[in-house]
Amino acid sequence: MKLLVIGTGSIGERHLRCFQHLGRCESIAFCETRDDQRAAIADRYGIPDALAFSSLDAALAGGSYDIAVVATPAPTHIPFGIRLAELGIHQMMEKPLSLSLDGVGDYARIVAEQNLIVAVGYVHRAHPAVGAIREEIASGKYGSPLELSISSGQSFAQLRPAYREVYFARPEMGGGAINDMITHMYNVGDWLAGPIARIVTDAAHQALDGVTVEDTVHSLARHAGGAMGTYSLNLYQHPNEVVMTVVCEKGTLRVEYAHSRWSWMTEPNGTWNHVPVDVPERDTIYRRQNAAFLDAIEGRGEVLCSLEDAIRTLKVNLASHRSVAESNWQSTIP
Repeated sequence: MKLLVIGTGSIGERHLRCFQHLGRCESIAFCETRDDQRAAIADRYGIPDALAFSSLDAALAGGSYDIAVVATPAPTHIPFGIRLAELGIHQMMEKPLSLSLDGVGDYARIVAEQNLIVAVGYVHRAHPAVGAIREEIASGKYGSPLELSISSGQSFAQLRPAYREVYFARPEMGGGAINDMITHMYNVGDWLAGPIARIVTDAAHQALDGVTVEDTVHSLARHAGGAMGTYSLNLYQHPNEVVMTVVCEKGTLRVEYAHSRWSWMTEPNGTWNHVPVDVPERDTIYRRQNAAFLDAIEGRGEVLCSLEDAIRTLKVNLASHRSVAESNWQSTIP
């Protein structure tokens, strides 16, 4: 398969690197509008100048592609996605899918008509501990989820020092903690406990220097199956941690990223049973996500986050923003 990576900021470069590592693409081309970045990426990954383009127009004029990664700012996702879909190109679309529902229905229709595979980059579904507890829940031995709590925090300024200069600082480009960060947790909650039916959110800028977008988000949610959810995130605490707890009818499951493990308990006041997972570096879960995408194209599995799933998460993002603005519960179902 011939791959085109559109946009080589931090996430686009990561996708390029991970697909290159998988070794399953016949060729990898990319487009990048910044001359210095384009030259640096081509040199870093040994990509010929003939496959390094300054724009999507140039890339599409210069070759044909089977698959594309869309790693540009969120407002461009649907226009680029439609254009690629009309050409019959399978897509790995970065999250969030968009900042509104405008054009999303048309995009989904064209994807279906062209019989294309679209995966959306909600990469936490590729974490082996998250996948493990989802399998445990699906097995039925724990019963139905009753409550889940997902808590996340990190020193964002240290992990992404350029945050002031990139899209994150601009809400109209998909910046802020709702669109850029806690959306991952909403998506995981959907995967573990079913779709979020309604949500109430409090969010504010508390500490992150040099920006005014929200850096702290607290949400309560009710899932369509009845489970109650709590989602919290901040971008300034010292520990880099994600902790997910799912309380089911017959037991409790937990994921702890910092300890590279998932755990289970099935007796009241019992003992945690810990199961380690291997995540040696951040690229590990991106390679898992991207390999699943390639497998789905080859008819050997399913993508980890489908377009349908990502549309649901987009509706949760929008409801979360409305809730902050109006200080009330918001439905994600029309």
